Amino acid sequence: MQAPPPETGCMTTTEYLLNGLLVLAIVRQLRGRRLAGITMLIPFVVVAWVAPQYLHSVPTSGNGLLLVVLGTTAGLTLGILCGLFSRVYRGADGSLFVRATGTAAALWILGVGARLGFSIYAEHGGGPSIARFSAAHSLTMQAWIAALILMALAEVVSRTAVLVVRSRRFAGGAGAAIMPVS
Repeated sequence: MQAPPPETGCMTTTEYLLNGLLVLAIVRQLRGRRLAGITMLIPFVVVAWVAPQYLHSVPTSGNGLLLVVLGTTAGLTLGILCGLFSRVYRGADGSLFVRATGTAAALWILGVGARLGFSIYAEHGGGPSIARFSAAHSLTMQAWIAALILMALAEVVSRTAVLVVRSRRFAGGAGAAIMPVS
């Protein structure tokens, strides 16, 4: 059984904007941002909106499931590392702040860039190669979509979860800043 070739439709303006916003979110944190309740909720609201827009089914067996697990694991890894390499600290007024380090930003951009690069490659000449690979490994278009979307969602949610845990530990701690992993 041959898998259908990946769709050759171009990314929409909305999809480019979503990727741009993901990069902007981490770049804005290079200078430090207040770590307040609402700013911690925004990523979850975005995930709650994006998931049903793009994620219509997830493969539950075979190589499609393996691809989804690999994509999700990559997103979890990048998100957790990004959260760990971000600096959580108290500002002069006692409020908690988060500042992305260069490593955190690089990891975040690696995830966004990998997904965006794959999409651009698929749209601009790589489609036939992806179709051959998909056919040889019994992968459907929906498996690719699920893997890439779950990678993004896992990255956003895991980074935010790490920052929530770190901020709660910090709030209960002595007063020294929680530094990124060295």
